[in-house]
Amino acid sequence: MVQPESREGELLDLPPGQRLQRGWPVTHYGPVPRFRPERWEFRVFGATADGGTHRWKHEEFSALPHETVVADLHCVTRFSMLGVEWGGVRTRTLLELVPPAPEVAHVMVWAEYGYSANLRLADFTADHTLFATHRAGEPLTAEHGFPVRLVVPHLYAWKGPKWVRGVEYMTADRRGFWEERGYHNIGDPWHEQRYSYQEEPGDGPGL
Repeated sequence: MVQPESREGELLDLPPGQRLQRGWPVTHYGPVPRFRPERWEFRVFGATADGGTHRWKHEEFSALPHETVVADLHCVTRFSMLGVEWGGVRTRTLLELVPPAPEVAHVMVWAEYGYSANLRLADFTADHTLFATHRAGEPLTAEHGFPVRLVVPHLYAWKGPKWVRGVEYMTADRRGFWEERGYHNIGDPWHEQRYSYQEEPGDGPGL
């Protein structure tokens, strides 16, 4: 059940078990990677429509169409940030540039140190999903994912990795880093899908 909370007299709807967060805590697994622009590369690979791997250097990725969305961030550690302004490249833009093969149903988003998060294609291409480079008009800090993090507002934030380096198109689902370690394969905060033991048949591949 959605739980209302108050912010300056305004009633807010939060996913169950979440609390309103006024700052932006730093949460991640492992060290903050050092950004080396001369070595940085973003790849789209796997089951692409043309069978190839597509690459962008940092300046090329930065030149892709930039859009702004206002969307929430829900962390599985139970804090939520509402109405955040994100700027970056919509995932739909990437799919227009590199169409997936017709049988693609999922993607794996890859980040530094081999970190990964799997998503259904429909979640990856949702209206407010984007590769964020900015927040509130300012570039992301290193601790919050600079130069690129994925934002998937309708899922828990672990589904949007920091320090993203590429996307793999997949014809079958595979669990990502946290999904292999006991987190829910889908991660919908409105259904409080936190852990794999809550999964229903069809929610994901076996552990």
